[in-house]
Amino acid sequence: MSQSKRESAVVLFSGGVDSTTCLAIAQSQGYEVYALSCHYHQRHEVEIAAARRIVERMGIRHHLVLDLPLDRIGGSALTSDLPVPKDVPLDVMAERIPPTYVPARNTIFLSFALAWAEVLKAGAIFIGANAVDYSGYPDCRPEFIQAFETLANLATKETVEGSMRIRIEVPLSHLTKAQIIRKGAELGVDYGLTHSCYDPDGEGRACGRCDSCRLRRKGFQESGIPDPTVYAPTRPASARRKDIP
Repeated sequence: MSQSKRESAVVLFSGGVDSTTCLAIAQSQGYEVYALSCHYHQRHEVEIAAARRIVERMGIRHHLVLDLPLDRIGGSALTSDLPVPKDVPLDVMAERIPPTYVPARNTIFLSFALAWAEVLKAGAIFIGANAVDYSGYPDCRPEFIQAFETLANLATKETVEGSMRIRIEVPLSHLTKAQIIRKGAELGVDYGLTHSCYDPDGEGRACGRCDSCRLRRKGFQESGIPDPTVYAPTRPASARRKDIP
C-alpha cells in the first residue's frame, strides 16, 4: 500500500502474545492501525497496562480502550470469583469449554470493532483468534469468524449501501503458539512487554499454571526463543490444590 492511500484496520488488542503478534502483522502490511482494547473488568486487567505500553513502543498512534463491565453479567472465572483452573493437562484443554470462557466475549468485542471500523471506513478488522493452541473457546473457531464476517456485511449502513466491505482478518488462525511467537520475533515484537496470565499475583507476575500461562510457556519452549515472562514463585506440588473443572 502506498503511504498516501493506506487502508485503515481495526485490531482487537489485549496486550497478550497473540494480539500483539496480530498488531505487528497488520502494521507490517502497511495498514493505518487502530488498536482497540476492552477493559471488561477482568481479573487480569494488568493486561490493559501491558497494551498501553506496547502501543507506545510500537508507535501505534490510535489506541482506544473501551470500558465494558462484563463482570455485571458474570458467568466466567475471569469476571467473577469462580476459581481459575490450574495445572490442566495440555491434551485436555481443547476438549472442553473451560470456566475462563467469557460469555459471547469475541462477539461483543468484534461488534465494537465493527462499529469503529464503519466510522473509520476501515475495511479490515484483525483478531488474534487461534484454532490450534487454544483453550477450547467456541468463539475462536473459523466457523464463528466466517459467520461474523457475513453478519458484518449485512449489519452496517456502509456495507449495505455498497461503499465498503468488511473483512475479518485472522492471520494466526492455523498457527501453533510456537509459530506465532517466531512470526512476532521476526517482526521485532518484544514479548517481555506482553501479558497472558489469567490469574496474576498482586505484583502482576504470571501464575505459570493457568491454561494461558501453560500454552504461552509451551509456545516459547517449542519456538526456541527465550521466555521473558516473569512468573510468581511456585509453591511445592504437595501444597497445591488441583482445580480442573
